Amino acid sequence: MGKKKLLVVEDDKGLQKQLRWSFDGYDVLIAEDRESALAQLRRHRPAVVTLDLGLPPDPDGATEGLATLQALLGEAPDTKVIVLSGNQERAHALKAIGMGAYDFHQKPFDADTLKLVVERAFYLHAMQEENQRMLQIAADSPLARIVTRDPAMLRLCRSVEKLAPSSATVMLLGDSGSGKELFARGLHDLSARHDKRFVAINCAAIPADLLESELFGHEKGAFTGAGQQTLGKIEMAQGGTFFLDEIGDMAMALQAKLLRFVQERVIERIGGRSEIAIDARIVCATHQDLPKLVREGRFREDLYYRLSEVVLAIPPLRERVGDAVLLAHHFKHQASLMERRNVPALTEDAVLAIEQYGWPGNVRELENCIRRAVIMAEGPQISARDLGLGGVPQPDAPVNLRQVRDAAEYKVMVTALARTNGSIVKAAELLGVSRPTLYDLMHHHGIRISP
Repeated sequence: MGKKKLLVVEDDKGLQKQLRWSFDGYDVLIAEDRESALAQLRRHRPAVVTLDLGLPPDPDGATEGLATLQALLGEAPDTKVIVLSGNQERAHALKAIGMGAYDFHQKPFDADTLKLVVERAFYLHAMQEENQRMLQIAADSPLARIVTRDPAMLRLCRSVEKLAPSSATVMLLGDSGSGKELFARGLHDLSARHDKRFVAINCAAIPADLLESELFGHEKGAFTGAGQQTLGKIEMAQGGTFFLDEIGDMAMALQAKLLRFVQERVIERIGGRSEIAIDARIVCATHQDLPKLVREGRFREDLYYRLSEVVLAIPPLRERVGDAVLLAHHFKHQASLMERRNVPALTEDAVLAIEQYGWPGNVRELENCIRRAVIMAEGPQISARDLGLGGVPQPDAPVNLRQVRDAAEYKVMVTALARTNGSIVKAAELLGVSRPTLYDLMHHHGIRISP
C-alpha cells in the first residue's frame, strides 16, 4: 500500500520544506493558492489537508484562506481540513471551525503535536469511509431501505422475502413510525407485481365521509360536487399492490363494503351500477389491537380474518438491538446530503443518549430528531444537548466482549458496531479483542458488513 496523501496549502517556501520534513511518512502534496489546492484535491483526493489562512492575494488576512476552505469542503465534504493560524488569527480559526474545518493548530507549530492531529484526522476519515461502506447495501435489494442488524428485524426481512412472490394478504402490526409502509413496499418490490403501481391510503388521515370516495371512486353526478368520473385508489392499484394503512381506524359501515372487495375482488364506484374486477394484492397495517376491537364490536370479525392471512409484527425501535445508533448514523448522512452540510460527528454523550432514550415515536421520531440536530448544530459535532431529548440518563456503559457470556455475544457486537459507527477497528478496540477475532465472531453469528 502506498503512502497516505497529505495536501499542504501553504505559500511560504520555508514552511513548505518544514512540513515536508515533518511528514516524511506521508505523500505530501503542495499547493500555494486556491486554484492549485483544488487541482491537487481533484487529482489526488487526499483525506487530510493542512491549510494556511493567509494565502495570496490576501496573505495578511484570512479572506482567501476561508474561501479556499469553503471551496475544498464544497468539492469533498469528507476531507479533514486542519487550519494553521497565528495567535492574532484566533477569531479567523474559530470561524473556520464553524465552517467545517476539522481542527486548527497555531503557528509556529509544534511538529509532534501537529503530527498527532494529522494522524487522528486520517484515522477518523478511515472510520467514516468504513461506515459508508457498511451502509451501502446492494442497489438491487428492495429491502435496502430497511437499515437494521437486530435479529428479530432480520428474521422479519427474510419473512418478507418468502411472502413477496405469493398472493397472500398480509397484515403488518407495529407502533406508529416503526416502518410498516417500508415493509409493505418491500413486499411489492419483491413480487411479480413490482412493475405495476403501489398505491397507499391512510384510513386515519381521511375523514370517514370522504374515505369511501377515495377508496372506490365515483361516477359523474353521484353527489353534489362530483363533476366528473373519478377513479378510487383501489382501482388505481389494478395489477399492483394496494396498501391500507391504519385499517383499525376505518368506520364499521365502510368495513362491510371493503369486505366485499376483499372476498370477491370486485368494486362499484359510488353512483355506478356495474361491477369492476380488480386484480390487486392487499397489504394492510395498524398500530391497534384488532382482536380487541373485534371483541368490542368496533371491527368486523369476518374482515379481520380475511385481512390476516399472514401477520407480521414489527418490533418497536426500543426493542431493536443496536438499531437506534445505527439508524442515527444513517439519518445523519442523509440529512447532511439533503441540507448540503458537512457530515457532523456524534459525540459520546449523544450516542449514549440515543441508546437510552425510549423513542416512543420510533424510527420516524429518530429521523426527525437527527435531521433537526444536523440543521441546528453550531459546530462540527452533534452533542446530547443538540438532540434535545431532555432528561436522558447517561451512566457509563462500557461494552467488553470478555465480560459477557457466549449467549450475549451477538447483542454486544451489534451494540459495539453501532456505537462506533460501523468501524471494525474501533469496535474491536471497544470489545477488547483483535480485529481477526472480531471478524471470526461476526462470521459465526452471521453479521455482515456490505462491501
